[in-house]
Amino acid sequence: MEKKQSDLDRDRQYCELCGEMENLLKCGRCRSSYYCSKEHQKQDWKKHKLICKEVDKPLLPKQKPGEGPPPGNSKKHREKRSSEPADPAPSPRAPSTEAPADEEGRGDVGSDAPATPTPNGQASLSPQKLATEYIVPCMNKHGICVVDGFLGAETGLGVLENVKGLYNTGRFTDGQLVSQKSDSTKDIRGDKITWIEGREDGCEKISFLMSRMDDLIRHCNGKLGNYTINGRTKAMVACYPGNGTGYVRHVDNPNGDGRCVTCIYYLNRDWNAKEHGGLLRIFPEGKAQFADIEPKFDRLLLFWSDRRNPHEVQPAFSTRYAITVWYFDADERARAKEKYLTGAGEKGVKVELNKSSEPS
Repeated sequence: MEKKQSDLDRDRQYCELCGEMENLLKCGRCRSSYYCSKEHQKQDWKKHKLICKEVDKPLLPKQKPGEGPPPGNSKKHREKRSSEPADPAPSPRAPSTEAPADEEGRGDVGSDAPATPTPNGQASLSPQKLATEYIVPCMNKHGICVVDGFLGAETGLGVLENVKGLYNTGRFTDGQLVSQKSDSTKDIRGDKITWIEGREDGCEKISFLMSRMDDLIRHCNGKLGNYTINGRTKAMVACYPGNGTGYVRHVDNPNGDGRCVTCIYYLNRDWNAKEHGGLLRIFPEGKAQFADIEPKFDRLLLFWSDRRNPHEVQPAFSTRYAITVWYFDADERARAKEKYLTGAGEKGVKVELNKSSEPS
């Protein structure tokens, strides 16, 4: 059975050398390894050549008598394409126009790799298929998963309008830390936040987003690691004002408070990380590479909330919006409640577990 493109996409999510996740290019020889540039492919060749194998190329379109090579298959065109990033989700898949391996046997980086690890046509997938065929395998293998075009442009714009409306009301406050020292917070994080249940006036589209997130997690439940998910936080709507604010490296759930999956929806149109900054950089535990996630409009990001994924928000130089929801594992949540409620009884301190204060 021919392997589906969505399966191929989720096999490799990082540049083999540096861990970059954006604008990836594919090795034109084995077509199973990815790099962010030809330079990194060359630097990694000594290692990669041990596993890089030639694969059978699909047949090119037939030529009619008197015609030249099919468009895009000339040597000049191939060389040009081999250094360009691909369209995010080409569909249907076009015949290969990859360059052959060079004189060293190293394949050029082809141009048919997706820009992000997303399956073709994912916007049209049902929540169940998106969850079971893409998110579950991706999370269980990598602990990080990116879904582009999650709601579609029109609905995404509606969510953005809700968020801007909230921001203009002045109800956003400085982000807080779980263990806060009053003089240090702004040195650690510079965002403004507010918490949304989904029933507030002017939050109808945010409520729809939350319901779509819930649908996905419901279809994933029982298949994400060993977790049994039985609840979530409110939605934390965050804004980095764009004056170089960010959030230093941290872990969402370092102490077993019940949160197992961090789910972030980004709302930033025409975002250019080179100009605007604001990357979310994740440092997966036990790996030398890091993963850079651009906060692009209508992008959904999921990752494990515990110590497996320390991360930081790099300084943003344009207004940056995101909505984060954390999902709870039933057993860990129950233990956390018992721990905190016991502590509250001893110290007379009220603990609101549903108001997580660790953003991304």
